[in-house]
Amino acid sequence: MSDNDFNRNEDNMRLLMQQMEHQLSIIHKGGGDKAIARQREQGKLLARERVEYLCDKDTPFFEIGGFAAWGMYKEQGGCPSAGVICGVGTVKGRQCMIVANDATVKAGAWFPLAAKKNLRAQEIAMENRLPIIYLVDSAGVFLPMQDEIFPDKEHFGRIFRNNALMSSMGIVQISAIMGSCVAGGAYLPIMSDEAMIVDKTGSIFLAGSYLVKAAIGEDVDNETLGGATTHCEISGVTDYKCKDDKDCLDRIRNIVDKIGSYDKAGFDRIAAKDPLKDPKELYGIMPADRSKQYDTMDIIERLVDNSEIELYKEDYGKTILTGYARIDGWAVGIVANNRKLVKTKKGEMQFGGVIYSDSADKATRFIANCNQKKIPLLFLQDVTGFMVGSRSEHGGIIKDGAKMVNAVSNSVVPKFTVITGNSYGAGNYAMCGKAYDPRFIVAWPTSQLAVMGGEQAAKVLLQIQTAALKSKGEVITPEAEKELLDRIKDSYASQLSPYYAASRLWTDAIIDPLHTRAWISMGIEAANHAPITRQFNMGLLQV
Repeated sequence: MSDNDFNRNEDNMRLLMQQMEHQLSIIHKGGGDKAIARQREQGKLLARERVEYLCDKDTPFFEIGGFAAWGMYKEQGGCPSAGVICGVGTVKGRQCMIVANDATVKAGAWFPLAAKKNLRAQEIAMENRLPIIYLVDSAGVFLPMQDEIFPDKEHFGRIFRNNALMSSMGIVQISAIMGSCVAGGAYLPIMSDEAMIVDKTGSIFLAGSYLVKAAIGEDVDNETLGGATTHCEISGVTDYKCKDDKDCLDRIRNIVDKIGSYDKAGFDRIAAKDPLKDPKELYGIMPADRSKQYDTMDIIERLVDNSEIELYKEDYGKTILTGYARIDGWAVGIVANNRKLVKTKKGEMQFGGVIYSDSADKATRFIANCNQKKIPLLFLQDVTGFMVGSRSEHGGIIKDGAKMVNAVSNSVVPKFTVITGNSYGAGNYAMCGKAYDPRFIVAWPTSQLAVMGGEQAAKVLLQIQTAALKSKGEVITPEAEKELLDRIKDSYASQLSPYYAASRLWTDAIIDPLHTRAWISMGIEAANHAPITRQFNMGLLQV
């Protein structure tokens, strides 16, 4: 790569990072200055302040779904971060999943993406057996959209079902009622192991005073109905009465401090070593032009300890790189799309980022080996899909691809996915996309997710639309065809954006490439809480 190309790529990545940080600064304001002022007038900390106070000082908080609902719910005035803050933080030296309602966003009301995000947080806690802490401050379901959040399998009610399952699994759940907690939402904190409530600002009831008046004619204020004194001294619904937010959070920290140790999965870790090659150079390696080729080893060597990787089948199936390495001391098996144009021993050229039969076969065997050795898997996605054409079909590409998908699906070791560039079609599946249960899936600002690339998709859609118009007898001029193609490209391009994917929780986060090592290390540490309880088996599609 020339110095000019490197500098151009670096400038592009820095621009993308600035755009991301700008969007996050807007999101972190929640419902805006007026809503923030109201929260402070009530003597409350903001949701992000609560999370910061709860976590140990100078430890990172790995936020999940920060871009959830980004660009969505415009008719409702928007819903930054889906009105709830979720992520993995360290409390008294112990990893915990933290879920905090943001009352500055529509009084913490639950939108459809809020429910999906909470379910994702619970899923992470269950998969990794992490204690989960709920900081509750919510007006309940956003009624104008109740049909999109209330009755279905993965709607609001499943949160309480998960509360019950986690309790049976021995996963610690601690809740703090720090504001409103009404109707069905009241079950979440009370289905936790322990619940505390902040005096004067916290309240919990199935129906508020207005609804009680309408339903049974009783005149009662909310504090008498469901305040801290009522539930700590009369009903016994809550376990601790706290004087303010900080007192409440201190009590949570004291409880977490007493939790016993856990059985470990036993993933191998030694003293960490920094990469020999400078990780800051990642900015200049990723091409600004997503169609350009590059050597994925340049990425790997800036992520792994000591820049060392033991490549598996190095000279076979070269469009996928497989090998053993360490990240922050943790042993990992890496499966990465090689974006470099490669030449086989037969003298054939293979396009980088495309999965061929031999590379699928290699990846399948490597995934099986990692399961045999109890080594977590890291997938680095920059994939345009499987190779097509008569030669590939005659060579059994579908069968080889099916075996790879089968191996990924049945893997029992934890999987982690980082989408560095393209993530198209069945390539997304084979490289452990969201549907294949990675413990965490994050994306770089350079990522693009779609069933196919923008140029190809636009041409396919153009053919379909022009054929439909011609069938009606309409004449399509070259100018009209170009205008239609440009319109299709613009529409499709917006859906390729990493923000589009993150807003719908197809990825857990968009991250700075320089934070990749920290995310992977956090993920494996979390996964180490959950011992592997079943054997790897591919069923009929054996390797």
